Amino acid sequence: MAKAFAKISFTPSVVKIQKQHGSDKVYSKFLAPDAQGGDQLSEGEAEFIGARDSFYQASASKDGWPYVQYRGGPAGFLKVLDAKTLAYADFRGNRQYISAGNMSENDRVSLILVDYPNRRRLKIWARARLVSLEDNPELVASLHDESYRARPMRAVILSLEAFDWNCPQHIHPRFTRAELEPYVGDLHAQIADLQAKNQSLKTKLSKRI
Repeated sequence: MAKAFAKISFTPSVVKIQKQHGSDKVYSKFLAPDAQGGDQLSEGEAEFIGARDSFYQASASKDGWPYVQYRGGPAGFLKVLDAKTLAYADFRGNRQYISAGNMSENDRVSLILVDYPNRRRLKIWARARLVSLEDNPELVASLHDESYRARPMRAVILSLEAFDWNCPQHIHPRFTRAELEPYVGDLHAQIADLQAKNQSLKTKLSKRI
């Protein structure tokens, strides 16, 4: 945990409840004048982000109502442009445009990226900027993997405010088909070998009969 995260998250009302439950002493050090960090991505965060094929994004309307959206795409579709900037191509969906509308009037967003097999998650706070396909087609194209069959409508540029790694507690391991393939592939090979041997035995037995 670092100062940038604590500065955003530990509001007076949060600190008040921390005091009620006795955890304020644990977290107060992250608000100390000499505390620092948590506002620039390292190679470790960039590698983690680049391996993800999805994340959860929260935005809020002008009235304060939150909206959480699942974002999916090819692995690495959320790109780290530099230590303070991320971006992704925004694909066409159900055309409700709730996230886009929220971000157009309230640029604060937060993201949660989860590595389910290894029970790791990264939280990101940022300010979002929308760039339309018409205004900058080159930028949108640079963020889009042409092998992924989806139509990008805009680019979302995220200026990092803070990030924090969550503890693995309560993260249930889940595996995608691609993550299971190395293990399932071996099983398929073993099954095929057993089937071939079984067929060979049947053939030999039929000849004896």
